[in-house]
Amino acid sequence: MKPAWRVIDTGLRRAAENIALNRALLEARQADEIPNTLRFLRFQPSALLGFHQSAEQELNLDYCRAQGIAIQRRITGGGAIYFDQTQLGWELYLHKRDLGMADMQAITRRICEAAARGIQALGVDAQFRPRNDIEVDGRKISGTGGAFNGDALMFQGTLLIQFDVEKMLRVLRIPVEKLSDKAIASARERVANLADLLGNTPEMQAVQAALTQAFADEFGITFEAGDISPMEQARFDSALAEIDTEDWVHMLHQPQSGVPIVEAMQKFPGGLVRVSVAYDRAHQRIKQIWFSGDFFVSPKRVMVDLEATLRDTDAADCNHRVHAFFAEREVDLLGLQPADFVAVIQSALSQFEPQVSVP
Repeated sequence: MKPAWRVIDTGLRRAAENIALNRALLEARQADEIPNTLRFLRFQPSALLGFHQSAEQELNLDYCRAQGIAIQRRITGGGAIYFDQTQLGWELYLHKRDLGMADMQAITRRICEAAARGIQALGVDAQFRPRNDIEVDGRKISGTGGAFNGDALMFQGTLLIQFDVEKMLRVLRIPVEKLSDKAIASARERVANLADLLGNTPEMQAVQAALTQAFADEFGITFEAGDISPMEQARFDSALAEIDTEDWVHMLHQPQSGVPIVEAMQKFPGGLVRVSVAYDRAHQRIKQIWFSGDFFVSPKRVMVDLEATLRDTDAADCNHRVHAFFAEREVDLLGLQPADFVAVIQSALSQFEPQVSVP
């Protein structure tokens, strides 16, 4: 007989409740109070900070307040994201002994490939794309991430159903250049909504069933529907009392001036390259970076990948990272050189005194 795991649907909730449930289920799995669990969840409109982030530095707080978007802090690291009812969240709470491996890259591949097969069952050609995305024809349809707590793993994913990319861009603290009509259209081209791919909005139960079956097949188990246990409820109540507070949300308060956004642009034979850099002055780190301008590269998503590669890195590592990035890929820069991107980054960072070096 196949082992039985639990599947639960905690419905549409406030961000504080969803984050408190993250802690409750992860702690309960670590304590062996619950079986391995697949959880489906949805958020009321929320801007979610990574655990180590400051709201002032990461979010457009005025926009969030005007739009009634809740601000909340996750229990895991990573960057700020926007989440609402147009996305379906899925989470696995597993014990390390049931994975047969401890390497997070291998775990990510296994879970994401299973999730991709679940999405394929709905009628779209979803594929895992390392490090942690699921894509359809090069367009992101699901982002994922995982974290261990002792022997327990919480692995999370989001599935875009009818996601509004423009709202996401306006929630985050990003350069005005990225909010132009052209930039918004470009961002929309890089994501895929399940409803658009299918030509209709799928029933949520059908989506959940496809993912559930894919995970059951991957792990050789069956799922039994369940509810939050009394022990989880007690842990949830305790977590919510801490998380549903301003002290939790703003536990890390760092002013925008600590991470200013500086810009530069240069004309090269291959075109005009503009860069905006959110720069941590105290630690000389590139927190976020955005490229735009009048140039062409192929494939299109290369610049998004380069931005991700340079996110939260030492300025001193920039030259090496840029050249290594292009050396590892087949990219047509159409007249540009890797050194051109380094040069425009150096131009932006040179606005600081003492001068920041990008060797």
